[in-house]
Amino acid sequence: MDATIKDFPKQFEYEPHIENADRLEKKKHIIIAGMGGSALPGDIAKMAFPFLDIAIHRDYGLPYRSDSKLKESLCVAISYSGNTEEVLDAFDAAEQKNLSTAIIATGGELLERAKEKGVAHVKIPNTGIQPRMGTGFMLQALMKLLGMENALVETKTLVEALDVDTAEKEGKTLAEKIRGKVPIIYSSVENKVIAYNWKVKFNETGKIPAFYNVFPELNHNEMTGFDIKEPTKKIGEMFHFIFLRDRDDHPKIQKRMDICKKLYEDRGLHVETMALEGATLWEKIFFSFLIADWASFYTSTHLGLDPEQVPMVAEFKKMI
Repeated sequence: MDATIKDFPKQFEYEPHIENADRLEKKKHIIIAGMGGSALPGDIAKMAFPFLDIAIHRDYGLPYRSDSKLKESLCVAISYSGNTEEVLDAFDAAEQKNLSTAIIATGGELLERAKEKGVAHVKIPNTGIQPRMGTGFMLQALMKLLGMENALVETKTLVEALDVDTAEKEGKTLAEKIRGKVPIIYSSVENKVIAYNWKVKFNETGKIPAFYNVFPELNHNEMTGFDIKEPTKKIGEMFHFIFLRDRDDHPKIQKRMDICKKLYEDRGLHVETMALEGATLWEKIFFSFLIADWASFYTSTHLGLDPEQVPMVAEFKKMI
């Protein structure tokens, strides 16, 4: 899996092509149906293009919207494998309502349905990697479907701009610091997608529990759960907090992070600060993701576990 992480920037060399492009309709609203790593490109698009009305749907069927709004919506079904149960159901629901649809997949049932029904779709490269590692491919495909040509040009710079070696050093160092701990990742609301993705990487690649939350909401509830006293001292020792700091965050959010960090450290809690760095939003997002990739990779290898496969997910799918 280390080779997959090292090669990640090369995904932005990919030139997506839309099949049945003449069937792709422009709509006021966008529904992106996806699960797990396949939903992440939608999260990133919503973060990068706040002027678009994007709803991320992680469930069966369709999100609740009036019939009139649904008629003005494009439903993009994303499944890396093409066989995700919930995404197939969402696509079928959209087809039943005669909504405008589009598909992104490497193959599977979803791609077969796209071909059968003449739906606009992008077939992304199937390189044998896990869905969570194919974010570059899927994001490029999604931006192509949404007509974000300028953004496609901008992300091409990531091939050279992302410093994989530096990310590996930072990730490996972090993995050492959190060894034996449960990471809790904090960020601003604006960077919620990044914090959530860190949590997912520690779960799937690191094979450990991990959680996340955002400022300022956590100062009104979660924080009090870590007001460590003698009876809860052993509980507090289980966690390691990672604060994702962004120089572009609201000054009051930065102040909240500083104060929260001090309060936690005064109570003997372990706190790490990681700066979100990059000349562009794309660099900020994906360099941070690379650090998380390496931190979770070294976390699992330290434990003697396979960082790539997710056997419990496979077991669950068989059972349902």
